[in-house]
Amino acid sequence: MNRNGLDLMAVGRGAGLLGLCALMFAGAQAAPARGNQSLPSTVNTFIGTKDEGNTFPGASAPFGMIQVSPIGSHYAGWRHGDEKIRGFGRNFLSGAGCWEQGGQVSVLPVTGTIGPGGKFDINDGKNFEHEKYGSRYTHDGGAGEAGYYKVKLTDYDIDVEATALTRAAAERYTFNADAKTGSVLVNVAQANSKHRVIGSQVRVVGDRAVEGKVLTLSFCGGHQYATWFRIEFDRPFKTFGVWNQVGGHEGARFSMESEYEPHNGAWLSFDLEKGRSVTAISSISHVDQEGARANLRAEGMNGGKLIGFDAMRKSAQQAWQDELSKVKITGGSKDDRTVFYTALYHALLQPLTGNDADGRYRGYDDRIHTADGWTYYEFWSLWDTYRSQNQLLALLQPQHARDIARSILKIDEEGGWLPKWGYANFDTNTMSGDPVSPFLADLWRYGALKGRETEAWKALRKNAWGVPPLASRHEGRAGNANYLEKGFVFYDRTFPAKGMDVDPQNGSSATFEYALADCSIAPLAEAVGATDDAAALRKRSGNWRTLWDAALKEKESDFAGFPRPRMEDGEWYVSPEGAYNPRSHYGFHEGTAWQYQWLVPQDLPDLEKAMGGRENALRRLDEFFAYDQLLADPQGAARKVWVSGAYSYYGQHRYNPNNEPTMHVPTLYSLFGQPWKTAAVLNAVQTLFTNAPNGVTGNDDLGTMSAFYLFGAMGFSPLMPGSGQILLHPARFDRVEIALEGGKKLVVESEGATAGQPRFITAASFNGKPQSAVWLDVDTLKLGGTLKYTLSAKPDVTGWGTRAGDVPPAMCPVSSQ
Repeated sequence: MNRNGLDLMAVGRGAGLLGLCALMFAGAQAAPARGNQSLPSTVNTFIGTKDEGNTFPGASAPFGMIQVSPIGSHYAGWRHGDEKIRGFGRNFLSGAGCWEQGGQVSVLPVTGTIGPGGKFDINDGKNFEHEKYGSRYTHDGGAGEAGYYKVKLTDYDIDVEATALTRAAAERYTFNADAKTGSVLVNVAQANSKHRVIGSQVRVVGDRAVEGKVLTLSFCGGHQYATWFRIEFDRPFKTFGVWNQVGGHEGARFSMESEYEPHNGAWLSFDLEKGRSVTAISSISHVDQEGARANLRAEGMNGGKLIGFDAMRKSAQQAWQDELSKVKITGGSKDDRTVFYTALYHALLQPLTGNDADGRYRGYDDRIHTADGWTYYEFWSLWDTYRSQNQLLALLQPQHARDIARSILKIDEEGGWLPKWGYANFDTNTMSGDPVSPFLADLWRYGALKGRETEAWKALRKNAWGVPPLASRHEGRAGNANYLEKGFVFYDRTFPAKGMDVDPQNGSSATFEYALADCSIAPLAEAVGATDDAAALRKRSGNWRTLWDAALKEKESDFAGFPRPRMEDGEWYVSPEGAYNPRSHYGFHEGTAWQYQWLVPQDLPDLEKAMGGRENALRRLDEFFAYDQLLADPQGAARKVWVSGAYSYYGQHRYNPNNEPTMHVPTLYSLFGQPWKTAAVLNAVQTLFTNAPNGVTGNDDLGTMSAFYLFGAMGFSPLMPGSGQILLHPARFDRVEIALEGGKKLVVESEGATAGQPRFITAASFNGKPQSAVWLDVDTLKLGGTLKYTLSAKPDVTGWGTRAGDVPPAMCPVSSQ
């Protein structure tokens, strides 16, 4: 891997020394002048494609419906180091941590005879499995930029390029070998590894197009859904055929198969003596076949003719230039800039556009609706995104945020309930807690629900007080019955689930999540006049105390008092090992009691009290972060002492930078009066984000971890959902300029910033006035202005941000309950 993050030969078999030296030399060159640099080419889409970052390297538009990216042997699509590329799929999620997440319509250009006894022997359908015909490849001379991807298939000597607009994408296949015929295989029966294709249809149309339908299971084994597609070529194919379980059928135009007959597709062969390149324009739809055709006409054609590849690439990369340039940074190295803009790129990939060019979309009632004059979005990893990416989009992309809020409310209107993990047009019920409440609470607080407050409150109240009926696909707050009656979600691993997860199976973490969610929507309830409901929510926000076992001690330390699961009868859970261990996995979703004990941002003073006072709370934080080791070796501690595995959730008592439940914990130092420690921890976190395939910490979770990094690098971070409170901390760069709505801008200047080195705030000002508090309100930031930090290599432990009045008030203090 060179400094640009391109793998020189993915399979380690064919890259020559000359190519290696050339790329290493290129990576060592000085960066172009900052003002002239193309931001799309600054992005390195290979970041996160290793060690379960689960990003994809291919092409997509901002919030695009269609993505074109390679498929390898990994469940997320392609992973750095995969031996072969099996095809190029049409639909991907970035950074999701579960199987069955896209890659439908696997397309691969090939050379070789398709016929009896040929390289692709049509006498056996198994010859058309993409595991068999996939190609080794090299990215030497390739590219992974925002809106553009290029790779060479070495087994066939074909260069493949891809680019994408919102609803249409283009691929260009350049056949370099001397073959007289080149073919394109369209495999509709296979997708990403483990992504089950339940049924598929393919139809060859005329001599330039192929279209069809693919029925697949969704994320984490959820409900089945359909994707329609159409692919048109810039030149006629001379021969064609389809294949199925039996084999290939030359000249046939249609095939349809089920998961029990998992071979289905079409081949299209081109005369290479009439040109060495073939361009394919593709589109998809979740509505119907006409939707895919209309999307291709709207974005893949101009004047009735297909758009050329270079023209589409130019438009695609200009779209990315426009979006990425909304944040301008000064300072840092070339690698620092690449990491920053790649994180911004990843944060702007999701949610995905859901409505076709004519406005139609498939709702959660499985009926067709129309988004007239706005964009309907799909794919909601809310348990993740409510913690960082949601706030980033609300600040940088206010119009998108308004449409995001409207889309979520449409799910309630059309499906009957708000979603938990929405995929296409249904809820997968993956993850636990009540993430949609803090998600919408922050959209309201950031202004994205203006004019829809009452509508939002009605949906949120139903969610907060109810449980979806058994017949509903939605699971909602499955633990609400006991929570509303007794104040906690009981722990029961046998509780029936509608999806992969259900709250009682992780009752302790669900209780903490419910309590946070209750507090987050209380201000909205007050704003719409539901004062009694607001009071009830504030009272319920203290329900975390019902699971706080003040007598619980662990043998590894002298700390006492931890969260602990309760059974349905209210008794404390006792693990098979005997005494309950706060480092064990029982009762918590992707975490432990050590990690979830901090999830009380609504009332930190009372959490501090439960931990035995501020001194003990800070001592516990120091243990959690291994603070002394962190000071001595920030990068080493972050990688070796903190949780290091992407899925190493359990048996832990340290900070986990790879997952969301502890994402907010670095801010607690500032809120407990030690802001310099927040700065030290965030600096160590940033060492985990690098310009390399493993340069994302854990699953990127639809841009969540990237957004977390971005806030840390820009010098401010969101606090308790629904509060609008923004924590101030050192920025990574000399200057960050953020374009805000209405032509306003927010500038963060950091005197003494040194990217990669810990720096501490000794003084701060906003618009020329001293800023002694460690926080600002989002309404203030949205007005724009200049936030200026004076930074030092040494912390002032009695200076900036250390007075009692420098921290924000608790949003739901015990006094309000």
